[in-house]
Amino acid sequence: MGIRAPKTVIWLAAIVLAGSAAAQTPAELLESQLQPDPMQGRYHPHPSAIKVARLHYSGGGDWYWGNSAIPNFLKFVRDNTEMPVDTIERQVRITDPELFRYPFLFATGHGVITFSPEEKERLRQYLLAGGFLFVNDSYGMDQNFRKEMAALFPEREVVELPFDHPIYHSFYDFSNGPPKIHEHDNLPPRGYAIVVNGRVVVYFLVESDIGDGWEDEQVHNDPPEKRQEALRMGLNILTYALLY
Repeated sequence: MGIRAPKTVIWLAAIVLAGSAAAQTPAELLESQLQPDPMQGRYHPHPSAIKVARLHYSGGGDWYWGNSAIPNFLKFVRDNTEMPVDTIERQVRITDPELFRYPFLFATGHGVITFSPEEKERLRQYLLAGGFLFVNDSYGMDQNFRKEMAALFPEREVVELPFDHPIYHSFYDFSNGPPKIHEHDNLPPRGYAIVVNGRVVVYFLVESDIGDGWEDEQVHNDPPEKRQEALRMGLNILTYALLY
């Protein structure tokens, strides 16, 4: 699978979305992306870095599943692109005031996700304003969440994305669609979406479980090639969310 999108294009899109870096040159931004904290001996991301948040949802599902997944994924993004990215996992509820600070939401787990009427309306506003929600079925979410998707945009059909959709080709080429990382019910992986004005705003991945593939190697003992596929597919989803 070859890289499709030039890194400079990804970087420029990231800067536009980050919003506060206009006064800095690319070299200055990349140099200042991690700022030292001499009091703690730690490094903190530049304020303009892209932030990814884990969605703390309701319904009883284990929204917190896989605590190494997002940090590992964001480090992969940092190491394989020129995106200014915050590698610290953030957590947010739909009703939190800072929701709109995050262009990309990640949700995973087992079981049920539900949205209250207030949450549905606020999530719609977030998605229509340019936000993106990626839901990774770690097992048992399929039927319930597709119903929630349909209720979120009742005027829109929940569709399965064809394998020639840009989300499968935005950075790496996945000509056969999403990768199969975990067996689950031994069915082929499928990506479902809500599309608004030609743009995917919600992407729901089942029978693939790339989120587990992002976790530390010893958690699931996935072979390196599977973990690479999972991380690359994640980068495709993030790239699509930022560019389209």
